Amino acid sequence: MPTKIYHPLLALIASAGNSELAKYVEYLKQENKILRARISGQIHTTHTERERLLKYGKVIGKAIEELIGIVKPATFYRWVRDEKEGKTKATNPKGGQRKPREIRALVIEIAKETGFGYTRIIGELRKLGIKKVSRQTVRNILKEEGIEPGPDRTSDSWDNFIKRHAETLWACDFFSVKTVTTSGLRDMYVLVWLCMSTREVLVSESTLHPNSAWVEKQADLFVDQTAGRDKKPDIVMHDKDTKFSKGFTEKLKERGVRTNSLPKASPNLNGRCERIIQTIKLECLAKFIVFGKRHLDHLVGDFVDYYNHTRSHMERDWLPPIREEPDEVETLKLDQVEVKSYVGGLVKSFERKKAA
Repeated sequence: MPTKIYHPLLALIASAGNSELAKYVEYLKQENKILRARISGQIHTTHTERERLLKYGKVIGKAIEELIGIVKPATFYRWVRDEKEGKTKATNPKGGQRKPREIRALVIEIAKETGFGYTRIIGELRKLGIKKVSRQTVRNILKEEGIEPGPDRTSDSWDNFIKRHAETLWACDFFSVKTVTTSGLRDMYVLVWLCMSTREVLVSESTLHPNSAWVEKQADLFVDQTAGRDKKPDIVMHDKDTKFSKGFTEKLKERGVRTNSLPKASPNLNGRCERIIQTIKLECLAKFIVFGKRHLDHLVGDFVDYYNHTRSHMERDWLPPIREEPDEVETLKLDQVEVKSYVGGLVKSFERKKAA
């Protein structure tokens, strides 16, 4: 008589008591969750695999809802209904077969890299010599992966615009500061320029009167300050604040810099510039009573210099906007590090001591 070989798990379950079985089941549930989390996209079962799941799943009743992980419980119940109605026979009415994994992976990669729609993806496949893939097949593959149709992916987004032009794109905006002057408490205005790729910040001198002549002068100074760079400013974006006068945009245009006026009521489009303004206010100006123009210019200038050369920035991989990446070391002794103070001791930075 031939010897039957049992799976070790079955032997373990057969010899276990109720409490032990509960522990085994709980362990298997957790293991299944971990394995399922590592698999991206849907899991597609074959006809034979569904029969196996039905065979062992129906007998445990409602408990299947807690145990099943390969599909949703609703899908399992649909399989049960189909079986009762005689619909479980493997059919393929269109005569097609599921495409190989390599083809599916290629379709998905083309969609993600290019944003193309179904027809253009087919075109890319044809160029590669792959002919037996229909538009419906491409549609099904993308739908199964949760990838939206072409128009929903190719429509240009603001983030895509920012990324595409980041190296030569600057944003600018005004902020005001309550300042103690000989005439009482007055609003002083500062113009901030932000490079979208490096996050470098330039600031103007402050003024009580940001009129057209003043903003034109700041436009000239900005172009002069950035003239010697490899990546010179090409586009400056700003909101519809009336202080950005026609003279301001014409002055930049004369100097070879285009302007992009943002739509009304869309503060999020210039959010990065507003964020640096918030940083200047919260980390610096909120800590002082500002006395006049010279004091304000000194505080803002010192803080911006610290920000550009010393303050770490998440978008710069935790380096300052203007700083080469340091040589990597395993460790540093305390006597190899010094603490430097900026803005009159308001902010501090840990830095390596220079070699003697």
